[in-house]
Amino acid sequence: MPGRFHELFAADVMDSLFPAERADSFFEALYGDVDEGAYDIRLAYAAADDNELRFEFRLEQRPGKCLVCNLTYGLPHVFSRHPILNVQGVVNGIQKRINGEARISGWRLGQTREKSSALHVIPLIVFLEA
Repeated sequence: MPGRFHELFAADVMDSLFPAERADSFFEALYGDVDEGAYDIRLAYAAADDNELRFEFRLEQRPGKCLVCNLTYGLPHVFSRHPILNVQGVVNGIQKRINGEARISGWRLGQTREKSSALHVIPLIVFLEA
């Protein structure tokens, strides 16, 4: 079953679950100006096993901005509650996408990880019922 999830969560599906424009809306709400955002936010499928699905919110540095200069480490708490980012809505979309192959019992965001100076990720772990 984990291999099947890879097919279900191709890049175009991830873009529909979390559209790129949502980052602009987030920065507009946060700063009052889209251009103040230092990164784009994309959702990517990472992996699966029998008990969970793993996704990543990928914070990708925007040209001319400094991702490292921004405070990305407190973002999991902000992401989990922010209505524009709507992580619960993303999880609901994931549940619809798996369409009965598994049932989601909950989710959590992990701590921000720095993959490079231009890419930080926030893990989204979706728990599946046994």
